[in-house]
Amino acid sequence: MHLRSSHAFGAAALAAALTLTACGGGKESKGSPLDHVTVSGGSATSAPTVAVKPKPLSVTETTTRVVKPGTGSPVKDDEIVSLKYVLLNGKDSSVLDTNFGKQNLGLSLGATDLLPGLKKGLANAKIGSRILVAMPPKDAFGTQGNADIKVGPNDTVVFLMDVLSATTPLKSAQGTPVAPAAGLPSVKVEDGKAATITIPKGKKPPTKTVGQVLVQGQGAKVQAGQTIRVTYTGALWKNGKVFDSSANSPQKYFETVIGKQQVIKAWDAQLVGRQVGSRLLLVVPPAEGYGAAGSPPKISGTDTLVFVVDILAAY
Repeated sequence: MHLRSSHAFGAAALAAALTLTACGGGKESKGSPLDHVTVSGGSATSAPTVAVKPKPLSVTETTTRVVKPGTGSPVKDDEIVSLKYVLLNGKDSSVLDTNFGKQNLGLSLGATDLLPGLKKGLANAKIGSRILVAMPPKDAFGTQGNADIKVGPNDTVVFLMDVLSATTPLKSAQGTPVAPAAGLPSVKVEDGKAATITIPKGKKPPTKTVGQVLVQGQGAKVQAGQTIRVTYTGALWKNGKVFDSSANSPQKYFETVIGKQQVIKAWDAQLVGRQVGSRLLLVVPPAEGYGAAGSPPKISGTDTLVFVVDILAAY
């Protein structure tokens, strides 16, 4: 069961491409092949020009160079790091992708499937820094390369990254408890487990979406276009049966771009503008959920859905 209504593209697609295998740790190299790479121009909305010299550039180990030191704290391996980037092929200096002028890219350094070269290159990078990271195939896309972004099996890839911010995602909702309105389902939440949702007996479901705050978080407000990390449980109003929960996933949480039609309408409408740390109870009629088609075999076109959602991070 998936909450996505369509596939994510742009920054979300690149983030998926950057999650292949696991590895850890790394350090800056001095007197490296990156010493002659130049970075010039650019602004907050336009990418700087990165010229790889000499060409082709090839490394056997992930190599980093600090172009501009940052003054913030070093990032930690359990944080989500927000980046601007330019990705190049070291073979010919061709630009493969950039997100300057677009949504920031958020990478979870604690993810077990993040590219090894990114883990190594970003290890201990300071907030505010601009770094170059060259990755050999073993720390990037392997001997198969990545045809989607034009990386061959023997190509070294080069990232220019501006380290903008880092945040430690919450484990569960944190904030001030809020008493729900009468007549709504009751909720019991235990960390790491699917929430228990009890539907009020004999009560008909609402005909419009209800968004009830159960815990008022104190974090930043979620903005449309951001990626959010949440835990959630979804149940059917008609019988209280749980049809899906992030607790059943390997990572125990769910991430998606919000406010951009990547999830059901009620999530986009109700989660944008909420504060990180909040817990929400959502009661969703079919029109704001999966519509008349439902999501067989668990959800019919007439089912009202009940969700409990903890907003753990937004980036």
